[in-house]
Amino acid sequence: MSGLNAQDEALQQLAGGDVSAYIQVLGQSARAAAKELRRVDTGLKNRALEAMALRLAASRQVILEANALDLQRGKESGLDTALLDRLALNDARIEAMIEGLHQVAALPDPVGEIDDMRYRPSGIQVGKMRVPIGVIGIIYESRPNVTLEAASLCLKSGNACLLRGGSEASASNAAISRCIQEGLADVGLPSASVQVVVTTDRAAVGAMISMPDYVDVIIPRGGKSLIERISREATVPVIKHLDGVCHVYIDTTADPAKAMAIAVNAKTHRYGTCNTMETLLVDAPIADIVLPELARAYAEHNVELRGCERTRALLPQAALATEEDWGAEYLAPILAIKVVDGMDEAIQHIEQYGSHHTDAIVTQDISLARRFMAEVDSSSVIVNASTRFADGFEYGLGAEIGISTDKLHARGPVGLEGLTTQKYVVFGDGQVRQ
Repeated sequence: MSGLNAQDEALQQLAGGDVSAYIQVLGQSARAAAKELRRVDTGLKNRALEAMALRLAASRQVILEANALDLQRGKESGLDTALLDRLALNDARIEAMIEGLHQVAALPDPVGEIDDMRYRPSGIQVGKMRVPIGVIGIIYESRPNVTLEAASLCLKSGNACLLRGGSEASASNAAISRCIQEGLADVGLPSASVQVVVTTDRAAVGAMISMPDYVDVIIPRGGKSLIERISREATVPVIKHLDGVCHVYIDTTADPAKAMAIAVNAKTHRYGTCNTMETLLVDAPIADIVLPELARAYAEHNVELRGCERTRALLPQAALATEEDWGAEYLAPILAIKVVDGMDEAIQHIEQYGSHHTDAIVTQDISLARRFMAEVDSSSVIVNASTRFADGFEYGLGAEIGISTDKLHARGPVGLEGLTTQKYVVFGDGQVRQ
């Protein structure tokens, strides 16, 4: 069955109201496309990505108009500020999407790499080859740029993908999907390599996460309720993170100017992202130096402060933080602040209330920095830089499919290597086992 026929059959099932059958047809065609992609070389994959970039640039105005429609609908339906920020596209964000495609095209292709080759006493050579996972299902909310990021990373790593965006971004996703399909067609790759689910029916999610015959892994990107549902109901393996409760700890030895810049950027650069700082920890001996200056900076950004008693003694304008504040992912201009007595209390607080996503230390003591890196059990641990760097683009991955706080199969920003697996390969010269 050709990609076009499969698409027609899928839409026919959807028109008949059978969402599960629709998703199953998409899954079948994705599985067939994944088999074809295993034979596609790096050059052709890169040409497809560059073709998508050209199509995206040519369709900039169409995409912005579609996004404006989504934003208007979102405002009318009462989407909060954080979700509207994630939904919004502008020239700069479209340029970043195009640059992401160029970066992914320029990255080394992990598929086919063979490492750990070694001779065994029998004379055979044993190693591991990196290969695509197969079919990746991505379920996400709000951010239409995920459509392009997911497509580019899955394609470069040799995987077919099924993309199910949220209803709030349906017009934007449709416009971006057309650019992807045109780019695939420009180089002759199967259209089923990247398929965007056109229905916003929640039953589509249930179908995607329960068909292991056609989907090899699910990656959810969205709110906690979505990820909790997928983790609970999926019969397909899941790569995920639930919360982004990120911390910055300012140690006594920290350079005040660096601490100021990092703490302000980590909170105010963008509020609606999972790598935004939600709790600031300050070592007691330096608290009276850095907190008043930070409070003035946060006031300029209209950030609401909630602090412990020692924080409020220095910043009486701060509200008293509750137990819930320490574990909150605000995704808003709200910051919890706690004054701590040294590294031990800082690490203990992060372990108790953090989400194992991203945590940073500002210090000039290299031994403390090394200890923080060793003992803080998060997917990204940062020394003397903003938590906002915990991102696939900033890490040189070109883009990311998501961030994982799991320890298997991938951890941290998931790029090309995280979308592959390995198989053993053996080279012999006529050996037989004795």
